[in-house]
Amino acid sequence: VQLQASGGGLVQDGGSLRLSCTASGLTFRIYTVGWFRLPPGKGREFVSTISYRDRKIYYSDSVKGRFTISRDNIKNTVSLQMNSLKPEDTAGYYCAASRGGSYYGYWGQGTLVTVSS
Repeated sequence: VQLQASGGGLVQDGGSLRLSCTASGLTFRIYTVGWFRLPPGKGREFVSTISYRDRKIYYSDSVKGRFTISRDNIKNTVSLQMNSLKPEDTAGYYCAASRGGSYYGYWGQGTLVTVSS
């Protein structure tokens, strides 16, 4: 099983980035996929998740209204559109897959997002 996160980079305050998470080696359409981030010097934070069954979507309060998660079960990809980025969004962003509940058994390698002020 492999989750490949991509799309990170350096962007100015107020800018946008689109992250992608592409999965292989699993039946993607039956997995809930989440995005998490690890800011410098801080612990891991939940960002967003999209379920496999009814595509229920959740966002953390810190990104709600600015980030949009979506999935394409044909391409085995989950995307995270990030708009109105702020310096506090600077972090390594990781995608993860879960068969249910809060346990994510598969993790990608992460992609770095840096927002300059």
